[in-house]
Amino acid sequence: MTERPVADFSAKPTLTGAKVVLRPFTEEDAPTMAEILRDPEVLLLTGSAGAPPFPDERLRSWYATRSEQTDRLDLAVVDRASGELVGEAVLNEWDERNRSCSFRTLIGPRGRDRGLGTETVRLITGYGFERLGLNRISLSVYAFNARARRAYEKAGFVAEGTEREALRHEDGWVDATTMSVLAREWAAHRGRPGD
Repeated sequence: MTERPVADFSAKPTLTGAKVVLRPFTEEDAPTMAEILRDPEVLLLTGSAGAPPFPDERLRSWYATRSEQTDRLDLAVVDRASGELVGEAVLNEWDERNRSCSFRTLIGPRGRDRGLGTETVRLITGYGFERLGLNRISLSVYAFNARARRAYEKAGFVAEGTEREALRHEDGWVDATTMSVLAREWAAHRGRPGD
């Protein structure tokens, strides 16, 4: 069995697609991310509705230190057409022994409904498999977030199961779907399983 190199999360790449550029965060990104993180749809779809907003100083510190992290990859999503920061893409919860990571992304209002999310998923997932040597990337998506689920499916993520009543929302409960894509699946379709 050939050993793969240990993933190097200390390198913070810039990944360029046709519609988006994923680049390392800087402290100057904090005000834009604060605005995105206050968007009602972002709050709903990430399960953060009703939570207190992050203080500006905490956000500045958070985004200023993303490039220092050696066990995760946080990248800013920039719309190539406008040059605007529109969201983030994150590989985190790295399990070195099992060569796996969790994935999450969010796209703010200025980046929606133009395929930026799907391309973001493909770019960072491809980097995870092709450069970091991951075997599995997984995520969880709430049942009311059909747009995100479509983007994940277009990039090759497969539903694995249901997390029942994973989120308290208004007067009820919302399920979440666990999804993943494996290195061997990615090698076969490169994020385009339907092509």
